[in-house]
Amino acid sequence: MVMNGEEPDWTRLPDSILLHIFMQLEYTDMPHVGLVCKSWQRVSYDEFLWRHYFYKDFQVDLAVPIMPGRTSWRGEYQRLVEGTPVVETEEIHEHNHQVLHVSFSHKGDMFATSSKDGFIVVWNTTYPAIVRHYRDMKLHSWKYTQFSQFNSTDTLLLVSGVHFGSYNSTSGEIAVFNLEREFQLQCRVLNKPYDIFGTWYNDQYLLSGDLHWLAHLVSTSVIWLNKANQENNSEHEAIITRLYKFYNRNASSVRTILVANCLTPDSTNNSEVVERMEEKTEEKEVVERGNPPSHRELSVHQPPVTEYQKDQPPPVKKAVSTNPITYTNDYRRAEVELPDGNLAEHGLEHQITQPSSCKKTIYTNPITYTRDYRRAEVEPPDGNSAELGGKMEEKQNVAPVKPVEEEEEPLEWEEDGEPLPPMSLADERDKFLIFTTGSKTYSPHQIGFKRIKKFSIPTVLEVGPCLRERIQQRDQQRELRNLGLFQEPNWLDYDSVAERFDPIDHLIDLNGHIIGMGLSPDHRYLYVNSRPWQANCVIDSPLSPPRIAEGIDLHVIDLTNLTEVGTMLRSHKAYTPNDECFFIFLDVSHQYVASGAEDRHGYVWERHYGVCLSRLPHRDVVNAVAFNPRDPEMLVTVSDDHRIKVWRSRRRARSLGINLKEVEMAKELRIKHPRPDPPPPVVDIQSNY
Repeated sequence: MVMNGEEPDWTRLPDSILLHIFMQLEYTDMPHVGLVCKSWQRVSYDEFLWRHYFYKDFQVDLAVPIMPGRTSWRGEYQRLVEGTPVVETEEIHEHNHQVLHVSFSHKGDMFATSSKDGFIVVWNTTYPAIVRHYRDMKLHSWKYTQFSQFNSTDTLLLVSGVHFGSYNSTSGEIAVFNLEREFQLQCRVLNKPYDIFGTWYNDQYLLSGDLHWLAHLVSTSVIWLNKANQENNSEHEAIITRLYKFYNRNASSVRTILVANCLTPDSTNNSEVVERMEEKTEEKEVVERGNPPSHRELSVHQPPVTEYQKDQPPPVKKAVSTNPITYTNDYRRAEVELPDGNLAEHGLEHQITQPSSCKKTIYTNPITYTRDYRRAEVEPPDGNSAELGGKMEEKQNVAPVKPVEEEEEPLEWEEDGEPLPPMSLADERDKFLIFTTGSKTYSPHQIGFKRIKKFSIPTVLEVGPCLRERIQQRDQQRELRNLGLFQEPNWLDYDSVAERFDPIDHLIDLNGHIIGMGLSPDHRYLYVNSRPWQANCVIDSPLSPPRIAEGIDLHVIDLTNLTEVGTMLRSHKAYTPNDECFFIFLDVSHQYVASGAEDRHGYVWERHYGVCLSRLPHRDVVNAVAFNPRDPEMLVTVSDDHRIKVWRSRRRARSLGINLKEVEMAKELRIKHPRPDPPPPVVDIQSNY
């Protein structure tokens, strides 16, 4: 178009028309169009434009607002592109067997890996990572190490493992190492079954478990409080005390214990109770994938495994699913709502051999949150929701034009303040004991909650009866039994023996096999990996649980009210059957959720927006993942392929001098738009004459 014989001045187009034109382009075009003139540069920074790119490329639900505390859609786009750990900066081959677990210190300067080679290895989080401490636990009659956890001051390391023994043995042990004294072994504690794992209660005390059979399919799980330092000056110094004793029915038991700080006042909600297992049968020891739950003592039928079968890959399974987490609105509301009235700070087993011709279908459905969660994100407890809501709405709907003079600086990770040690000795709050259990079958399908009231940890051991007195008591009971005067309790009738056990405060039934749990950094939310049972399934026997799905569901539970506020259905894959199912550990940071999976990938989701961001490849099952708590742009994944992989964000990798074109990258699920080939040059025929 020519006006008054002059070429049109594109720089004078109204911002609304420029904005409409730019929305037909891609975000990668914006740095180039911004070089045309100041007017184009100004519109290329427009927040409405970047909101359009964000929702389109990351496939975010339009109903999900911007993350609380964030004001720039361009900054959010840049954060997810530049700040998500997708660069494989290291691949470590230190272990010579399946690596089962990884955990970080609270200061982020160390991480520990556990493996079926029997070693526990502590690494410095330098680049490249170097070994700081290591110990071969087979020297202590361990079969392998399976789990580790640093105490709140990062001075001690809890290591959980499986004992040598028969194929059906479920015995384990916990060892504590002193990180300030050259990795000195400080104490060893019995732990049965081994998949209780163990956890820190506070900085100097840890929790372990024990299992005792009472009758057919009925047992009791005892939770013990243990002193981490058992170098006693006196033979009467208390180093262990019983915390709880739970009743188990239908071959169930307590497993996978966690301790979380209670964020709400005391509100006792006693609920029904739970149950557990049977007898040993000796079988030949076999090598298995992953770290399976301890159900071997139940005499579950296990067909013999030949040496040939052990070396064969499993059959090809179904397509990969990467559905994003689906949170409830309760979760969305509560993301920024803390019980103390302050706004929260924000800033997926078997090797699956698939031929190259096998196509994979990728699903990227988001996390679904409840409406209450969404409301709580912008509704502070002080009642000023209308004012804040209006501000948030104003920020989202208005498309401000950014002046050229205000160049936006590259976003850097805003490191959180000094985190409150989750299990500090000075912490006077009640705590939640969280564990998996069951009531219908031996497979863990319920999450149990027991509020631990504040109590004084005993320092002096109560002196019980001496050996002579105990022998006399045993002889008296035997004599009374022979005379028919001693009646054993009816352990099958819970009501008649209920006073001997501690009640469970609350149970949440997920109707599936729970294979992993993780707490958010603020202890507000519990994230759970579960493989669901078929709908309306019928359980004929507690020793024959229903078939489980090949997809893993992710559940989000709000610990302030013990309700489920988020779900992510069939988000990642697991293929092993119920009697071979093993643990897939997940981890949560302030902004991201990550999990392993059996499809040879780890997965990363954005917590607030709920979308799956990337898939982190391995050569075998990814058993566990862990974020650096001081830098969530660093993630470590461990796998049955014997490898440890360290993933960092593009920003962190560049700061380390890494050429991104020379390293492996994760599969990003953001929609990318390849640039089309440039059109051929237009030849002006008349100019040749």
